[in-house]
Amino acid sequence: MTRHIVFSRLHNFRDLGGYHTHDGRSVRWGWLYRSDSLGKLHGEDWERFLALGVGTVIDLRYPWEIERAGRVPESDGLDYHNLSVEHRPYRQEALGADVELGRFLAGKYAEVAADGVAELRRALEVIASAGDAPVVFHCASGKDRTGLLAALILSLLGVSEDDVVADFALTELATEGLVADWLAENGRLPRWPGFGRAPAEIMRLFLVGLAAEHGSVHGYARDRLGVDEELINTLKKRLLI
Repeated sequence: MTRHIVFSRLHNFRDLGGYHTHDGRSVRWGWLYRSDSLGKLHGEDWERFLALGVGTVIDLRYPWEIERAGRVPESDGLDYHNLSVEHRPYRQEALGADVELGRFLAGKYAEVAADGVAELRRALEVIASAGDAPVVFHCASGKDRTGLLAALILSLLGVSEDDVVADFALTELATEGLVADWLAENGRLPRWPGFGRAPAEIMRLFLVGLAAEHGSVHGYARDRLGVDEELINTLKKRLLI
């Protein structure tokens, strides 16, 4: 099976299927996707997206990002949810070269985990109840907010931390395209060398911090998101084989 789905304008559309869990099962292929902004879909890309049979889109961006850059096109049978998980805006492209990539972004993920509890829980509920069609969740680059939600879902399903971190780091394959998009739109390169980067260190640091505070990802989900075993079991029933 192919993890990366090739589009002309999307650089980071990936299938989360195939990862093995601690109980000997695996994540179902073709059922849960992560992506950069679906506002870029048009023409042949839109037709390719429709062929995936997606029934639900979760957009993790701010409403003002959607107004500026667009959302997934409306389509019969496509359920759309805007769940803005980040509550403290900042501009990555404007950061100075002295800002340390790993610790800075791990800290930003911790902010989202603290601030976006209502939206993160709702995202899990939407995925669990999405019915008999695939789900896509995305932000702007499919890296940070999307990466956090992907890590949360995979961890709750029982995927190993090493695989969770490795999945996050696959965005490094999209960095060149994400930077090229920024250059084309703005006529200059981002100031911050870390723009579009996703080294494994970021997710590893975030998960270590989450475990230090809550004992584990499951502990965080239970204590901060109010996620119970019923919801986790519903996610497993829908997403695992």
